[in-house]
Parts: sequence; structure tokens; C-alpha cells
Amino acid sequence: MIRLFKHYVPNAVLLLGVLDFAMLLVAAELGWVTRAAQIGMAVEPTHTRIPQLLSFAVSLELAMVAVGVYGTDALQSLRFAAARLAVAISLGIIFLALLFFLTPSITFWRSNLLYAMGFATVLLFVLRIVTGTLLGGQAFKRRVIVLGAGPRAQRLKLLGQGAGAGFVVVGYVAMNETNRVIPEAISRDAIHNLADHVVLLNAAEVVLALEERRNALPLKDLLRIKTTGVHVNDISSFLERETGRVDLDSVNPSWLIFSDGFSSGRMLSSVTKRLFDIIASLLLLTLALPLVALAAIAVKLDSRGPVFYRQRRVGLYGVAFDIPKLRSMRTDAEIAGTALWAEKDDPRITRVGRVLRKTRIDELPQCWSVLKGEMSFVGPRPERPQFVADLEEQLPYYAERHMVKPGITGWAQINYPYGASIDDSRQKLEYDLYYAKNYSPFLDLLILLQTLRVVIWSSGAR
Repeated sequence: MIRLFKHYVPNAVLLLGVLDFAMLLVAAELGWVTRAAQIGMAVEPTHTRIPQLLSFAVSLELAMVAVGVYGTDALQSLRFAAARLAVAISLGIIFLALLFFLTPSITFWRSNLLYAMGFATVLLFVLRIVTGTLLGGQAFKRRVIVLGAGPRAQRLKLLGQGAGAGFVVVGYVAMNETNRVIPEAISRDAIHNLADHVVLLNAAEVVLALEERRNALPLKDLLRIKTTGVHVNDISSFLERETGRVDLDSVNPSWLIFSDGFSSGRMLSSVTKRLFDIIASLLLLTLALPLVALAAIAVKLDSRGPVFYRQRRVGLYGVAFDIPKLRSMRTDAEIAGTALWAEKDDPRITRVGRVLRKTRIDELPQCWSVLKGEMSFVGPRPERPQFVADLEEQLPYYAERHMVKPGITGWAQINYPYGASIDDSRQKLEYDLYYAKNYSPFLDLLILLQTLRVVIWSSGAR
């Protein structure tokens, strides 16, 4: 994987993204030339329309990221990829058609867009047919040797066998564990020189997956491996990179303290994030006002009770605040104010409320909390005080998610479906800790883009 702005991007995804961008430029040029030939217009040199070509390629590339074209499912299935590509190209073309009215000098005519859209559809799909086997094969997977043969090593084995894994385990070395569960692991005593063994297997990385590290670290072996140029990693850092989560089963306080990250409080990042929140919330509140008004009328006609309601949540540094939402449940949804998890097909949700939740329209009033500074557009979702009290007792490091400002959308929301249990909260906490640890404006942009995928396919709504 390649680390871009503190976020890990698989090599295959990065390569495919670059190739896609090149194909979009080609499609834009072909669309222009085709339309020009059709109306008998002289075709000027390509450099005279670079802004138009770039506006087309950038817009569609962002749309492809937003709808999940580079997700695991799309990389593994041509049918899935074709569906996502069709949606991405359609959204990109609609955006460009609107952009034409605002800045016609940097965009194509709508007739050019039609041809460019057709060429892009063909070229991008053919590219996936040609590169599908290559990108999904071993060529772009990192060759890994695991030091350990216990349950932790077994976790890496299962992860490497999963669809979309960015690595392949080429060997296991049993380090005198008593709970050995990897039968094919080679005993350390049977290897004369571990560094030579690693080099012979052409491994790019060695992962330390010992069950007990106290007085058991093979320091001489690790030093020799490191000096051969092979990367040495511990299982916590490896899992963070490969899964996009901070694995609670393997981390310890010292890892969190000494590892890189948790820089969201830096002045420049904080100022940039706050300026974006102010501008975006003002813009969205203005544009969404008619939609919120229509939704409010629908809520009022559908069921008795207030249109809006305020709910207590826990925010930055554990300070409680109230968030406004469009009401999507019956007024008797919570008896005596007792907080209850939402369930699948929850009977408390009204007919209109179900639509509002699936489209996330019920959360639009939260832009007011963003404008006030109580929330951000991107961050861990704020939870109810009753839930927080229970979760802090049962989940380690849960309080640490409150060290960053809560958000309307977040890393957990785009990577994990709606959770209504302790186990779900644990999974989402791992994503929240990853976000807090690896925050950057680039990660915020990625989350905002991919929130569109969650809205379009209604994943995570309940």
C-alpha cells in the first residue's frame, strides 16, 4: 500500500485510478473530435482545450470515487463495476452539464459530453476487462512472512485469504508458542538464519504476531531482517494499514502513545476544517431550505407531534449538546426518556420517517450544529449520554473518540452499516479511532465523497 496524506491506498487501486484518469482524458478528446467532425468544425491542437479535458476527467474521477468504483466489490466483479461505472458517469455528466451554465469556458458543450460519456463508458469497462486478472492477482500483493503461529497469526491468515486482500502470506515461523494453530508454520529452531529465509522467500515485509511479547521478542532476528531492507511491522500497525481500523484486540496503550498520528488538533488543520464547516453549512442550509420545508410538511401530515426535535448527544471532550433533527419516529418512541437502540424495520419509525432516514434528509438540520461549532461535517457520530456511559465501561479507549469533534458523517459511517449492539459499537469504534489517529483534510474529502455512495444505496440507514 501507498500512504497518501496519512491514509493508506492499495497499489492496485492507485494504479487503476491513474489509468482511469488517462482513459477519461482520451474519452474527452475523442468526444470533442467526433463532435467537431460531425459539424464540420476545424479541430485545433489538443493543448487549446486542456481546461475542458481536465474538467471532464476530474469531475468523473471524483464521481467514481464517490459511488464506490474502487471498492472491493467493484474490483472483484465486472457486473458490480459496470453498475457503479454507469452511475458515476451519469452523475459526472449531470454535474458537468450544470457546470456549463456557470463556467462555460472550462467545460464542453452538452453535445460533446454525450459523445465523451459514450467513449468513457466503453474505455473504462474495457480497461477493467484487460486489467481485471492482473490487478486481482499476486502481482500487486505484498509478500508477507508472519512470525508467530498462534491465534494472532491465524487472524492474518484469514485476512489474507479474504477478497480484496492487499497482501499474501508466503510463510509462517513458529516462535515457540504453546498455543500453535498454524500447522504449516516452520519452527524457528529449524531455520539456521531467519534473515536469509526471509530473503529467499522474496518477502517485502515481516509481521510480528506473537501472543506474548514480554521477554519473547527475537531482537537479533528482527535487527538482521531490518538491515536486509525488509520492512518489519507489528500486528497492530499492520492491521491498521490493511483494514482501515485500529484493532482493539491487539493494541495496547503504549502503541497508541508512541505510534504516529492524533494530530487533528494542529492549528492549520483545525482552522481549515472550521472554515470549510462554516462555508459548507451556510451553503447547504441555504440550498436545502426548500427540501427541509417540504419534508417538514410531510412529517406534519404523516403523524402527530412536532416536526423537529432536539436530542442530547455527547460531543468534543465529552461535553453534551443538543442536535436538531426532523422527527422520523412516533412521539412515544422512548418511554420516560429511556434511550433505545434503533432496530432493523423498527416499528417506531413513521412512513415518512423511513424515507427521511434512508435519504439522510432527517439529518440536514444538523448543519445548524455544524455552523455553531458543536459538530463538524466529518467526525465520529455523537452518541446519546446513556449509551456513552455504558460503552465506556465495556469498550477500551471509547472515551478517546471524543478527542475529535463529532460529525454528521464519518469513517465508520461509510465503512460499517448501522450498529445497534455492543459488538457493532466496538467495530465502529475501531474505525473512529483510525479517523482520529490518521485525520487529514484528504481523509475528510474522501469521506465526504463516499458519503454519496451511502446515500445512493441507502447503506447504513435504520
